[in-house]
Amino acid sequence: MRHILTALLASAALAGVAQADPLRDSALEIFKPLPSTIPAVKDNPVTPEKIELGKALFFDPRISASGVFSCYSCHNLTTGGDDNMETSVGHGWQKGPRNSPTVLNAVLNEAQFWDGRAEDLKAQAKGPVQAGVEMANTPAVVEATLNSMPAYVNLFQVAFPGEENAANFDNMAKAIEAFEATLVTPAPFDAWLNGDDAALSDDAKAGLQLFVDKGCSSCHSGVNVGGHGYYPFGLIEKPGSEILPPGDKGRFAVTETADDEYVFRAAPLRNIALTAPYFHSGKVWDLAVAVEIMAESQLGEALKPEETAQIVAFLDSLTGTVPVITLPNLPPETATTPRPTAVVQ
Repeated sequence: MRHILTALLASAALAGVAQADPLRDSALEIFKPLPSTIPAVKDNPVTPEKIELGKALFFDPRISASGVFSCYSCHNLTTGGDDNMETSVGHGWQKGPRNSPTVLNAVLNEAQFWDGRAEDLKAQAKGPVQAGVEMANTPAVVEATLNSMPAYVNLFQVAFPGEENAANFDNMAKAIEAFEATLVTPAPFDAWLNGDDAALSDDAKAGLQLFVDKGCSSCHSGVNVGGHGYYPFGLIEKPGSEILPPGDKGRFAVTETADDEYVFRAAPLRNIALTAPYFHSGKVWDLAVAVEIMAESQLGEALKPEETAQIVAFLDSLTGTVPVITLPNLPPETATTPRPTAVVQ
C-alpha cells in the first residue's frame, strides 16, 4: 500500500511540474478559455424554446423582402460563420459596404458590427433585416409574415409564454440572439489554456509568444481574442486606400467625433483562418499578408518570414469545432403570407 501511495504522490508531483508553464501563466492573464456553458445574454434568458425558434428564423429567407436572403446567407456556419466574400451581396444583388464578420462566438463580443453600432446580438439581428442593401424588409412586414404562419405563432408563444402577440419584431431578434449564443467553437487554444500541453504545436506556442511580445494582444485579448475596444486602423502607418477606403470612416459614422475617424472595433480572431478575406474592406485574402499589414500599420513592426509563419500557426490554433446544427423544417406559408418582392427602393 505504501508503495502505491508513493507512486501516486510521485505521479501527481510530476503532473504538477508538467503543468507549470510560464507562457500559459502569462497567457491566462491576457486571454480566457471559452465558457463550458452557453453564455448568458443581457435581458434575454436563453431557453431551449428560444434557441429552436431562433434557429428557424436564422435559416428562414422569408424574413427578407425578396424571400432569398436569410441570416445564414452572410453567416454560413459551414465556412467559418461568414460568407467568404469581399463584401456581402444582398437585396437586388446589391453589394454591401463592408466585409461580413463571423457569427461564430459573436456573443462574446463587446458590441457588434465593425463600428460597434449594435450593443448586442438582438440589436444586430434587426439591422440587416432593415438594411436596403441586405434584406430590405420592415418590422411591419416581418411581423405580418410571421403571424401569417400558425406554426410560427405557436413557436413564439412557446418561446415567450404569457405574452400577447408574441410573434413580433423584438422577439424575433431575441430568439435569433438566443440561437447565436450557442455558436461557440472550442479550439485547441482553449484545451491548451485548460492545461493540455500537447494541444499546441511548438510553432503555435512560439507564435503566441510573439503575439504577446510584439503587442498584438494589446488589442486582441480576452475570451474572443479581440471583439472589444476601438482602435485606429493605421495607428503607426496607414495602409493604402484600397485596404483602408477613404470613404469609410468607421466608428465616426456612429459617434460623429473626429477622433473616431478610421477607428474600428478590434476584430475577434477566433476561427480567423476560415474567414478570409480580411479587414472591414475585405481586400486581403491571405492570412499571412494580413498579419504583416497589421504588424506594420498598428505596431510599426516588420516581421521576419519565420515570425509571420509562427503567428499564423498560433492563429490556426484558434480554429474551433462548430456545434452540430440540424437544419430546421420551416413553417409553411399560407395564403396571407406577404409575397416576395425584388424591387430595389
